[in-house]
Amino acid sequence: MTDLLEPTLAHLDKLVSFDTRNPPRAIAAEGGLFGYLRAHLPGFRVEVTDHGAGAVSLYAVRGTPKHLFNVHLDTVPDSPAWSADPHAMRRLDDRVVGLGVCDIKGAAAALLAAAAAGDGDAAFLFTSDEEANDPRCIAAFLARGIPYEAVLVAEPTLGEAVLAHRGISSVLMRFAGRAGHASAALDPSASALHQAIQWGGRALEHVRSLAHARFGGLTGLRFNVGRIEGGIKANVIAPAAELRFNFRPLPSMDIDRLLADFAGFAAPAAAHFEETFRGPSLPSGDVARAEERRLAARDVADALELPIGNAVDFWTEASLFSAGGYTALVYGPGDIAQAHTADEFVTLEQLERYAASVDRIINGPR
Repeated sequence: MTDLLEPTLAHLDKLVSFDTRNPPRAIAAEGGLFGYLRAHLPGFRVEVTDHGAGAVSLYAVRGTPKHLFNVHLDTVPDSPAWSADPHAMRRLDDRVVGLGVCDIKGAAAALLAAAAAGDGDAAFLFTSDEEANDPRCIAAFLARGIPYEAVLVAEPTLGEAVLAHRGISSVLMRFAGRAGHASAALDPSASALHQAIQWGGRALEHVRSLAHARFGGLTGLRFNVGRIEGGIKANVIAPAAELRFNFRPLPSMDIDRLLADFAGFAAPAAAHFEETFRGPSLPSGDVARAEERRLAARDVADALELPIGNAVDFWTEASLFSAGGYTALVYGPGDIAQAHTADEFVTLEQLERYAASVDRIINGPR
C-alpha cells in the first residue's frame, strides 16, 4: 500500500462525519466541512463562496496548475436500510463503509492527502449542490472564465477516465379532462388519465424506434415515466392528471427536438408541458463538435497516463464544464453500483489507486 492510503482514510473519516445530505443541503460556508478543507490545503489560495440555498463552493489554487479537479461533497439522503450510523465511517478488511465514501468524498480525501504530500501546482473546486439538480456552484465558476487545459470531475468510474455520457431532461406534464360518471359512453379525450396513458404508449413506441442510435459505445435513448397522479375514484372520469418523466439522450441527440416530439404525442395537447431540469451530454455540442471534444479529452487522459474506460449512462457535471468550453472528463475511485446504496462502500484498492494517480498528476512521479 502507498503512503497516501492512511492519510486518505483519515481525511475520509472526517469528511463522512459532516452531514451533507441533499436534500436538505443545510451546509454552512464557515466552519464545519469547509473549515476542515481550508485547514488542510497547505499553501493554497482559498475562496469559499455561499451561492444561496445551501450551495457552497470552495475554490483552491496553488501555483499555476493546468488542470482543475472538481469534487461534489453533498450526498443523497441515507435510507432506513443502513446497518449502522451512515456518518461514522467503518473500516472493514478490504473496504470502508459510510455515506458518501464512494460518491464521492473518497476522491476529495485523496486530493487532500496528495496536496499535503508535496508542493506541486494544483487547483480544486469543491461543491455542495450536485445531488439537487441545481448547479449554482459550477454556474458561478463558469461565469468567471478561468482558463484550464482540462477539468477532471470526480465520480465513481472504477479509476478510469470516462470521456462520454448521456444527458438528462426531466419533464412535468399535466392533462385536463372533464369529470363525469364512468358509465357514460366515453369520449377518448374526456379522461385526463386516459390521455396520459395514450401519451405513454406513443412515447414508448418512439423510444423503441431509436433503439439502434449509437454514440461512443452508448446505444438508444433511455426513458422513464417516474410518476402518474390523478383521478378521483374508479367510477369517476378523471378530470386532471399529472405525469413526470425523464429521458437520457446520447451526445448526438438534440434535446429540444426530443422535447418537441414528446410534447406532440399528446392528443389533445397537454394542458401543461414543462422541462424542469436539463443536463447536457458529455461531450456537448452537435455530432461533429462532440466527437472533437471527446478526442481532446482522450488526449488529456493519455497525457496524464489515465486508463480510458467506456462511456457511461449516468449523468455528471462534467457535461456542464464541456458546455462551458472546457475539455472535461470524469475520473474517480469506486463503482457507480456502490453509490446511493445502503452501506455504501469504496474499496481500499480503489482509493489507493486513485490517490496515487492524483499525487502523480499534482506532485510528479516519485
